[in-house]
Parts: sequence; C-alpha cells; structure tokens
Amino acid sequence: MDSEKKKDNEKKQLLLRLSPSLYAEVARWAEDDFRSINGQIEYLLSEAVKKRKGK
Repeated sequence: MDSEKKKDNEKKQLLLRLSPSLYAEVARWAEDDFRSINGQIEYLLSEAVKKRKGK
C-alpha cells in the first residue's frame, strides 16, 4: 500500500455538535440505510465532496 492510500485509511476524530432534531433525522436515516450514525455522516460527507468535485 502506498503512503497516500495509507494516509487515507487513517481516521481523524472530530467533535460535531448537532441540534437534537438534526441528530434524530440523521439517526433515522442511518437506521434506514443500515449504517451507524457515524457511518451515515461519513457517507453523506463523502457524497457531498464527490458531488462538489463533479464526479
């Protein structure tokens, strides 16, 4: 594995504050998609970045 891919596999911790209503919506969405809340947030951010890049 090259160093770039290795760096990409390392996870960074992030403190995220959400309103209770947004948290509840993300939690329901995560459950519908069979993901953890953390996994759902990571998925949504990844999709937003791909969309922004035009992929």
